Amino acid sequence: MALLSDTRLLLRKVKDLRCLTPRRNRVKEKWAVTRTKHPPTSLALQHFDSTYGVQLCQLWPSVRAALLSERKYGALLNNFCHDAVLANLEAQGCRDFLRDTDTEAQPSLEQESEVAADDEASGASISKKSDIDGQQLSPLHLSPHIKCLVFPRGDITRFKPARPDMCGLLGYYLMDAASLLPCLALDVQEGHNVLDLCAAPGGKTLALLQTQCIGFLCLNDASVSRTLRLRKVLDSYVPKPLLTDEKLRITSFDGTKWGDIERNTFDRVLVDVPCTTDRHSLMEDDNNIFSKIRTGERRKLPQLQLELLMAGIEAACPSGEILYSTCTLSQIQNQSVVEQAIFLARENHGIQLQVVDLRPLTHMFRKTFHFAPDLHLGEMVIPHVAANFGPIYMCKLRRLT
Repeated sequence: MALLSDTRLLLRKVKDLRCLTPRRNRVKEKWAVTRTKHPPTSLALQHFDSTYGVQLCQLWPSVRAALLSERKYGALLNNFCHDAVLANLEAQGCRDFLRDTDTEAQPSLEQESEVAADDEASGASISKKSDIDGQQLSPLHLSPHIKCLVFPRGDITRFKPARPDMCGLLGYYLMDAASLLPCLALDVQEGHNVLDLCAAPGGKTLALLQTQCIGFLCLNDASVSRTLRLRKVLDSYVPKPLLTDEKLRITSFDGTKWGDIERNTFDRVLVDVPCTTDRHSLMEDDNNIFSKIRTGERRKLPQLQLELLMAGIEAACPSGEILYSTCTLSQIQNQSVVEQAIFLARENHGIQLQVVDLRPLTHMFRKTFHFAPDLHLGEMVIPHVAANFGPIYMCKLRRLT
């Protein structure tokens, strides 16, 4: 026992003398081996638990379980493909969620509009489209050309990769079906000039092209590498004559400066901004925004999103509409950005904006998606184990003349 005590005392003295050892002769601590490693996915989960747990309260455990489970996809049909893809997918049990809608809730919205019209006829200053809580209810017009098939609720069957037809075009594009909702909410009409400010990788671009009614489409992404990826996607789905048409333009400009490039120009502007991409952040360590080397980039995201939305607002013409969307649950990146943009547009640019109510959209597709309740601004698809789509946030703004 005495020998053990003497050994400990000797070791303590040796450690005390370490400060007298020249630095070049000291042995470095192997901290990379001894310290606990936290991969980006683990850091993302810790961050989401602390923020979304407070934001979503009792909803967070179920949303968390869905985010950590295998996501569901939808197959956006390519109208430019000559193969009979629709029949094959329907034979596998898929359904077109755009046609399988909930019509029971629609009469209540129509009644609100009828009541508003009656009030206006009696002298009340209420819009015929029913201005409720400062938001305007507009009818939802779905293009008959867009089709997106999904497997039934609870069915996690994976789609097979699409095969090219005789022209080399793929029959369908696999995407989160909820990502299609911003394109539907944009409500593109015949002959509209449309700007997709952050177009890559190209899923929403393909959806816009499927409407077959756009007069001019401008696709932009600040990243040159992502723009190249966008071009590859378009080459796989769109005929070459259409890609070289003057009605389609692809650019790689800084989206935050678009207000200086083309102001008051577009009838519709889609601003699908970069965000924390919650599902990717939880599932993939590669290119993860929660990597420690990307901490500064992540903290600057809300400011970048605000600048992009402001550029989109300036690019829209009077009476034009802007659709802001993300794939995150973060309130700071969603409602807060929209609120700041509405304020800055009015104070700095004299632009009055009106929030367009998207309740017709959420009522129509509530059989397919789960929507967050009681959102004070915009709508959001939240993941659910039985319908594991999203998250997708969207808010629509209209420039007033």
